[in-house]
Amino acid sequence: MNSSLSLLLIALIVALSAGLLTWFVIDLGATSMKRYRANFTENAKFQVQEFFLFIDPRRLFVVNIGIMILGTLLAWIVSGSMIIALPVFIFLALMPRLLYAFMRQRRLRNFEEQLPDALMMLSGGLRAGVGLNSAITQLVAEAHAPLGQEFSLLLREQRLGVTLEQSLNNLARRMPTQTTTLVVSAMRIATETGGGLAETLERTANTIRSRLQMEGKIRALTAQGKLQAWVVGALPLGLMAVLNNMEPEAMSMLWHSRIGWATLLVIFIFEFLGIFVIRKIVTIDV
Repeated sequence: MNSSLSLLLIALIVALSAGLLTWFVIDLGATSMKRYRANFTENAKFQVQEFFLFIDPRRLFVVNIGIMILGTLLAWIVSGSMIIALPVFIFLALMPRLLYAFMRQRRLRNFEEQLPDALMMLSGGLRAGVGLNSAITQLVAEAHAPLGQEFSLLLREQRLGVTLEQSLNNLARRMPTQTTTLVVSAMRIATETGGGLAETLERTANTIRSRLQMEGKIRALTAQGKLQAWVVGALPLGLMAVLNNMEPEAMSMLWHSRIGWATLLVIFIFEFLGIFVIRKIVTIDV
């Protein structure tokens, strides 16, 4: 009787401990999810507005969570291993940041490529006798995104009473590139000193065009090295996939043992370091 009571008491203590631990995990998960949702929606709201997109960030959060869950389940079903599904989950969690960084970098590059023609258009308008605001209005009417969007916002700020200097500073803050800084500095100096703004814009446009041509030549010359980095990085992964199909029993140790997991970790570390070093070598700042 005493032994049965002791076993019952131990079972109750274990059940109570398991319940408390489950409650703690659920509460911690709910708190973490609320914090992640708040950070995600706050960042997404700023990021979509930066691209002049008006999308509810709460919908983006739901889409992101759905993609993370479905992608992880699909990786688990296909591979049959949580070791493969976990990196997929982490990658899908980081994918919004990576996508935003890629889209922002592309937007900045498109803005820089549009600047020389835009400055020549402003210079032509000023030489024709129109004011700077009228020339910018004509530019906004004819330019494509993202340059047209940014200069349209500059005009709206001026209509609300913001000075030209502050509007140019806001433009440089929104588009933080060396080219934008050069244009803003040239326009500020020309307007403050009373110099020829049309000639300044024309010289700045020629300087930017020469710089972009040099960057284009460098990208063309280093394209082979960048492609080589991705090919060398993808070769071991492709070889593992081929060997897994040819010899699944021999490769099972790589997916279902601690030694195999440690080997995969070392492989991914060296893969990342190799791609990082090669891209650093072929990346030349003008």
